[in-house]
Amino acid sequence: MTNPFENPEAEYLVLVNEEKQYSLWPKFAEVPAGWTTVHANDRASCIEYINSNWTEMRPHSLVQQMNATA
Repeated sequence: MTNPFENPEAEYLVLVNEEKQYSLWPKFAEVPAGWTTVHANDRASCIEYINSNWTEMRPHSLVQQMNATA
């Protein structure tokens, strides 16, 4: 059995959650609760999208908390 997250010929989704964390997801799989689709294409395009848009690795709530106490 092959890993559905590593098939370069499959279609993928880029998901994002409320914490602004990103995930590469196979298009055939149901999107988990709490996640929203923000991009769909081939694996390379989705990885490029994630690399371009997920620039803050800290969860959004932590960033907000740190900014509020700064």
